[in-house]
Amino acid sequence: MAIRTITGASALCLAMLVSMSPATAQQPAAAGAQAPGRGGDAGRGAQDGRGAQPAGRGGAIAPPAPQWPAPPLPDGPILTESAWPVHRNLRLTVTKGLSHPWAMAFLPDGGILVTERAGRLRLIRDGKLEPTPIAGVPAVASGGLNGLMDLALHPRFAENRFVYFTYHKPAAGAPAAAPAGGGGRGNAPPPTLVLGRGTWDGKALTNVSEIFDTREGGSASRIVFGRDGMIYMSSGNAAEVPNAPPQNPNSLLGKVLRLRDDGSVPPDNPFVGRAGYRPEIYTMGHRTQLGMAVHPETGQIWAGEQGPNGGDEINVLQPGKNYGWPLVSAGRSYMGARITSAAAANLEESIVTWIPSIALSGLTFYTGDVFPGWKRNVFVGGLRQGESPRTGQVQRIEFNEKWEEIRREPMLRELQQRIRDVRQGPDGYLYVLTEEDNAALLRIEPGAPPASTTAR
Repeated sequence: MAIRTITGASALCLAMLVSMSPATAQQPAAAGAQAPGRGGDAGRGAQDGRGAQPAGRGGAIAPPAPQWPAPPLPDGPILTESAWPVHRNLRLTVTKGLSHPWAMAFLPDGGILVTERAGRLRLIRDGKLEPTPIAGVPAVASGGLNGLMDLALHPRFAENRFVYFTYHKPAAGAPAAAPAGGGGRGNAPPPTLVLGRGTWDGKALTNVSEIFDTREGGSASRIVFGRDGMIYMSSGNAAEVPNAPPQNPNSLLGKVLRLRDDGSVPPDNPFVGRAGYRPEIYTMGHRTQLGMAVHPETGQIWAGEQGPNGGDEINVLQPGKNYGWPLVSAGRSYMGARITSAAAANLEESIVTWIPSIALSGLTFYTGDVFPGWKRNVFVGGLRQGESPRTGQVQRIEFNEKWEEIRREPMLRELQQRIRDVRQGPDGYLYVLTEEDNAALLRIEPGAPPASTTAR
């Protein structure tokens, strides 16, 4: 599909490892270590959450990922299309000037807060990026899947002006930025994943504090407030080794945590008082979760999780449940060997699965009135499909009345941009962040009315 720019007036377990052949089995890494980025790709594998591709026991190494930088976006507006007839013609407005943005939050006055991985908080008003980053953000350790991550406004933001954000705090004496070329940090002490809170005064964050420190180096975090007023916070880990952290109940790596709005532990968390389990844990057995949203009808938390080479999935989070990583995955290791696709007792199955992967990133339910034909659809971002560059996209997923998947539509793939986040704004438009050094915020609007709106 061609891009049209308006101009002028038209403006895992040990058994799992043993089952692999010696020539293809992955070399285990340290159980608590976060996988580095793909070799020779300037950390893009780590940025996408795909994990490592170490040498196999027989010396085999996965081929290096192809490198093909994304093309520059037009200034816009950009015209594109959807397969849905009623919303066939779409218009994208473009706000440029961002660098590796991670997440966005919508202020009541119409402004949009955007986090940048390097530790900058930016403000967009009326489609224009304010030139000066917002003051008040603490020191951030950035690189790969570390940095300034997600943010969310308190449900009573109008009263308390609280902004919550997750970030990686540098260890004492460590540099804030990772060395060029990926998520690795050499021999520097690893950063720790932290939940912070500040007060928005209209221009800056004030009274900023750490309200919860995992004291572990969990990667790639998302946060969302549930209907119960609690914070649900992901802490990723891609390890595939025996006794991996996602299956260790005494570690917060590879988990979703449930916290009060002051960072303390709710007394009704599923593992409170259980020996050997961290009380903050809500669910376990996760890899790298890069999308999280509250279901508009049930109130359940849906989480988008990246698999390795294949096996991206959406999970419906239920308290105390185990989602299987790395014991069960529909994906393969980066050298091609299957991890396992066999179901296991007491492990939860996903509601949506991708093979090949799209490097799932960002998730939102559509509930607005701007696109009525898309109500009850889920939109997710994708950084790349099948490990190939220039294949980033937004996918629209249709469900039946029982919330069973019936159809998917890839969208915006002709832009050839990696997509980091997708959200529905309070105005009913869809907002998309691209994941590039020269990144942009895209707003999806209705285009010209279609010539015909006959049913499918």
